[in-house]
Amino acid sequence: MTQPLTIIGVVGGAVCDKAEGESAREVGRLIARRGAALVCGGLGGVMQEAARGACEENGLTIGILPGSSRNEASKYIKLSVVTGMGHARNVILAHTAQALIAIAGEYGTLSEISIALKLGKPVACIGRWDAVEGVISAATPKEAIERVFALIK
Repeated sequence: MTQPLTIIGVVGGAVCDKAEGESAREVGRLIARRGAALVCGGLGGVMQEAARGACEENGLTIGILPGSSRNEASKYIKLSVVTGMGHARNVILAHTAQALIAIAGEYGTLSEISIALKLGKPVACIGRWDAVEGVISAATPKEAIERVFALIK
């Protein structure tokens, strides 16, 4: 019997600066190199850059979309889940992922972090959210990946 696919969530802002985008892209690459799927909100910013990095390594990308159309998904999303649920889709994302990596973002990102922590899932943050109790602080994408993969094995 084969093992189920590992799914790692990447959360962050729909708009990001260059450094955040580069971190997200590297996180996406590293997830794909480990043979895991990447799940995100499916839109722009951190989500798009993480999906882009995973696609560069031929990884599977899943977008949990807030709206009612697949057309809103980033071009790097291979599998779109259309929810029509707005921010409530954050609950689906947190339940789908075995661990989360958060990069920057705002209150939507914080809600995903909170839900994942409530579910007992590991959450690594690069920057901004490392003061949240229960979050694993990571200085680099590599450190974030290593720490969450060690916790889900």
